[in-house]
Parts: sequence; C-alpha cells; structure tokens
Amino acid sequence: MLTAPEPVEAEPMPEAIPLDILFEDEHLIVVNKPVGMVVHPAPGSLTGTLVNALLYHCGDSLVGIGGVKRPGIVHRLDKDTSGVMVAAKTERAHAGLSAQFADHGRTGPLHRLYIAFAWGRVQQARGTVNAPLGRDAANRLKQAVRRDGRDGREAITHYAAEARYGAEGWDITRLSCELETGRTHQIRVHMTHIGHPLVADPIYAPGFATKANKLPDDLRDIVQTLGRQALHAAELGFEHPATGEEMFFEAPLPDDLAALENALDSYDLSRPGVGT
Repeated sequence: MLTAPEPVEAEPMPEAIPLDILFEDEHLIVVNKPVGMVVHPAPGSLTGTLVNALLYHCGDSLVGIGGVKRPGIVHRLDKDTSGVMVAAKTERAHAGLSAQFADHGRTGPLHRLYIAFAWGRVQQARGTVNAPLGRDAANRLKQAVRRDGRDGREAITHYAAEARYGAEGWDITRLSCELETGRTHQIRVHMTHIGHPLVADPIYAPGFATKANKLPDDLRDIVQTLGRQALHAAELGFEHPATGEEMFFEAPLPDDLAALENALDSYDLSRPGVGT
C-alpha cells in the first residue's frame, strides 16, 4: 500500500523568529541576517527562513509583496553568509529596490560591501575579477567560472586587500569585496578562481583543509569550528524608494568572524617583526 506524503503549504507561514532590525519604516525593513538563516523557503528549508520571520513581524501588510513565495525579498545572502539585508514592505518599495539591485549600482547609489577572509597572501592592493558564472556541470550545487563564456552570466567583483596575516606555512588575507553584479556564490567562486578561496568554505575550499592544520593552535580551533565560509555583508547603501533619501547601514562582524580576526591580529604582517 502506498502512503501519500503530507501536503506542503504552498505559501510560507509566519513564524515568531527574532530579528536584528537596523531600520524600519512603513516602506521597508533592514536587518542583520544571522549565520544559518535561509532567506526564503525552498526544498529542504521550508521553515525558519527570513521570509517566515518577516511575515510574522510585518503581519498581513507583507503578504504577496513582490510574489507569494518570496514576499518582500529583493536580494539574497547565502544561508551561511551573515550581514545586512533590506526587504520591501510595499509594492512601490519592492519595485524601487528591485530596480536598484538590477542596476547593480552602476547608475545609482546602490552599494554592497562584504568582508572576507581568504587563504593565501593576496599581493595586489586592489583588483577586479571579471569572469562569467554559471552552474557547475559536475555539481549542480556549485557555481563555476565559464571560461568559454557559454552558459555564463556576467559577474564582476572588485576587491581590496585590507590586511595580511601569516607565519611559516600559512597566510590569510582580509578582503573587502564590492559587487558590480550579484550572482549566486559570486565572491566565493571569484576568489577561488584567483587562487584565494575563502577560509572554511565547505564547498569551494575543501582542498585547503590541510592548510588549516598548519595554523597555530588558537587559530586552527577557530577555523575548524567556523563551519561556514568567512564572509560577511558589512555595508549596504541604497536610495529610499519612497523618499529618495540615500540610506547607509553597517553590520559589525559576527562573533565567529570577530574571534577569527582577533586571533589573526597577532600575525599581522604589517607589524614589524611579524611573519616572514
């Protein structure tokens, strides 16, 4: 006898999940998304998402804004990337914010800056990765640079080396990354593409697990327990879709990445006598 599975709700349901709210008015809400929170329901993550939390917090006013399954959502962060996000509370705000994210800040004030910790010593003070991205043919959970340009979408990441840390056998660089496009896993794939995958990235840096073994004990413990890519959406700027005011928000490094940075400070290569 066959047993039919329980029906799944077609629409996300409100859930009483705490939110770290940076700003809110009748048009939009800005939050600091924690590590481990999926942005919207999807197979395997039907509950506990940012959308579920927003529906509870905002009430019926959010239902259906921009679509039934992803109400209010105008951009995304990976589940294990923390940081600043904005969501729309009205159709007008959704249209205005969506247009800014589609433009990627090329003609408007949209600004997105991420802090990343990457393996290796990034020599250039500043650089740009311009490499189209598409789904990895060998693993549909991954994105990949499409070297031949086929089946790839334009992807441009600007980066700056803010600090370099190291000792014998290892190097780590703190980067700030600004997006000129917004593709899935963009920073993670682009940094891997130039030979500097993000620290503790479980998808794009598995070959660097042995590198972690060369770290001092305190650093090794932190890196091995991160359990997620060392990436944080630190800054978000945009034009308020109703008032026209330029808005800017920051989110400090979460505790896990702050602990990593504090441990790395002892190995800052800009300090005399440190490193090789």
